[in-house]
Amino acid sequence: MALATALLWLVGCSGETTKPAKPRAAPPPPETRLLFGGDVMLCREVGRRIRSSGDPAHPFRKIAPLLKSADLTFVNLESPFADRGPGGESGLIFRARPEAIAGLVEAGVDAASTANNHARDCGDYGVEYTLSWLRRHNIEPVGSAETGERAHQGVVLARHGIRFGFLGYTYDQSNGNWRNVDDRVALADAYAMRRDVLRMRQRADVVIVSMHHGIEYARQPSPAQMVFARMAIDAGATLVIGHHPHVTQPVEYYRGGVIFYSLGNLVFDQFQRLETQHGAIADVRFLGTQLTSAELIPVRITHDGPEVEASAAR
Repeated sequence: MALATALLWLVGCSGETTKPAKPRAAPPPPETRLLFGGDVMLCREVGRRIRSSGDPAHPFRKIAPLLKSADLTFVNLESPFADRGPGGESGLIFRARPEAIAGLVEAGVDAASTANNHARDCGDYGVEYTLSWLRRHNIEPVGSAETGERAHQGVVLARHGIRFGFLGYTYDQSNGNWRNVDDRVALADAYAMRRDVLRMRQRADVVIVSMHHGIEYARQPSPAQMVFARMAIDAGATLVIGHHPHVTQPVEYYRGGVIFYSLGNLVFDQFQRLETQHGAIADVRFLGTQLTSAELIPVRITHDGPEVEASAAR
C-alpha cells in the first residue's frame, strides 16, 4: 500500500498531465464534375463515316478525353439503337447500328436521355432494344423505360457519396399520330414532372431534369421551355439540361438553380447551317451537394466528330 502511494505521489509531482486531443477538422467534401452534351445522332452521314473509318467510336475520338474526365457524363441520344429496321441512311427516321455504341463507351457516357422525338423511330422493338443495349454497356437510359411508371421514376447515380437523380422528358411529338404515343417515353407534362421531382428528392441529394423541348433552330427559348424549366427548379431540381433546337440557347440562373435551355448538337450531320455546327458542353461542379460552378465549353461539330473550339482550348 505504501509503495502504491509513493508511485502516485511521484507521478503527481512529475508535472506531466494528459491533454485532451484537439478534434480534427472535418475534411472538405470532394468535388464532383459533371459534363452534359447535346444531341447525339449516330446514323446518316455519321453512320457512313463510322463504317468508312472502320472505327465504331470514330465520332467521339476527338472529344472522348474531355468527356471521360468527368465523374458523370450525360448526353441526349437522338437515334435509337436496333439491329434491324429502317436503314437510317437518310431522312428523319433514325436508327443507330449496335456497334456505334462504342463511341458512347469510349467517351465514358454514364447516362443518356432516351426521351425525345426520335425515341420510337424503330418502333416498339427499337424502344426495348435501346434500353437493353445501353444498360448492357453500363449506360443508364433516362426518360424512357419498360413501363410508364419506371420512366417517371428516373435514375439515381452516386458519385463521392452524393446521389444525383436524373429525370428526362420530351415534348409531345404525336401531332395526332397514334404511332408516336408511348407511355414508356415520358412527355414534358409540367405537372407530372413536378410530381416526379418531388418524389426524386426523397431518393437523391441533387435532382437534374433533362428537357427535350423548344423550336428547332430558334436561338431563344420558347415560352413553353421557360415554364417547364422554371417549374423544375421551383420543384427542387438544381439543373435543367435542354436539347432539341440543334442550336445553343442562353443559360439562365434561376432561384439557386441553372437552366441550360439548349446545348445544341454534339454528334450530328447538320452541315447545311452554320449555327448547327457549333454546340456546347455544360461543365458543372459540385462540392458535396453544393453547386459551385456552371460553365459552357464551346464545341465545333466537324465531319469527323466534335472538337473543343480553339478559343476554349487555349
